[in-house]
Amino acid sequence: MTSLKLGGILLILALAGAAEAAQLPDSTYDVHVQHPAFTTTHPLLLVDDAHHNFNTSHGLYRMFAKLAEADGFKVASNGKKFSSASLAGCQVLVIANAMGGAVTVNDPDAEKPAFTASESDAVRDWVQAGGSLLLVADHTPMGAAASGLARRFGVDMSNAYLADAALADRTRGASTLVYTRDNGGIGDHAITRGRDGDERVAKVESFTGQSLAGPPESARLLKVTDAAEDLMIKRNEYAGSIPATNRKSAKGRSQALALTFGKGRVVVVGEAAMLTAQLVGSTANGYTKVGMNVPGLDNRQFTLNVLNWLGKELH
Repeated sequence: MTSLKLGGILLILALAGAAEAAQLPDSTYDVHVQHPAFTTTHPLLLVDDAHHNFNTSHGLYRMFAKLAEADGFKVASNGKKFSSASLAGCQVLVIANAMGGAVTVNDPDAEKPAFTASESDAVRDWVQAGGSLLLVADHTPMGAAASGLARRFGVDMSNAYLADAALADRTRGASTLVYTRDNGGIGDHAITRGRDGDERVAKVESFTGQSLAGPPESARLLKVTDAAEDLMIKRNEYAGSIPATNRKSAKGRSQALALTFGKGRVVVVGEAAMLTAQLVGSTANGYTKVGMNVPGLDNRQFTLNVLNWLGKELH
């Protein structure tokens, strides 16, 4: 098998936090929801900010949080370690790109477990009793940091860079993937169907992340092809040729999945930017839209449907 060239990929550099590329929330993005799901009740949605998160409700997940508010959620930031007490009263918990003991993604400690065993057990027990979890983790080091919690729900994270030549957006690179109904990338589930035809998801793009494998009862929402590969590399190895020894087949895996767990619900996503609206670039060179603010995508509807399913308004 020939090696996969990654040189020149725009977003594998930008989303990995390269020094020359800044990531900012797109504060101009219109979050108005025409038909919000929650108009009489307002479930509490906590966005985690207690585990060195790269994405928070006041940072890169600001527009995600504002969209959730527009959909009728009461959104708050979580600044506490997970326990039965800290999760009491919460209906939906969102964890995006937690890291272990790190200030930046370049810190060697970033890939250490982001959660203690007791925290992971507390989240598992809370979901089993009826809570809903959205767990989002990008490529290395975030996949490694969140893998212990993911395993509590039978989910395996590759902690690699996912590439799929059959799904790649050629204008952005081999790790920027476009999932459609025509290419078989959109799985059948309430999340992809929505409440009606207007909420049906037909096209979702991800922007450099990792692959996932769930338990047999889980639903593959965003499915890669048999040609997909996990590039088992570190962040400083993303340019140039990737040898066969660092490539692993991702056949049968996905980049987003959903499952019920006890009385609760879980959605796991292997890439963070697809669920929010960001700008990547610099003042000198200009900014590129990344996420649900990219025209022509259903990322916004996909995000709303995920929220509505976790909020138990979508069945």
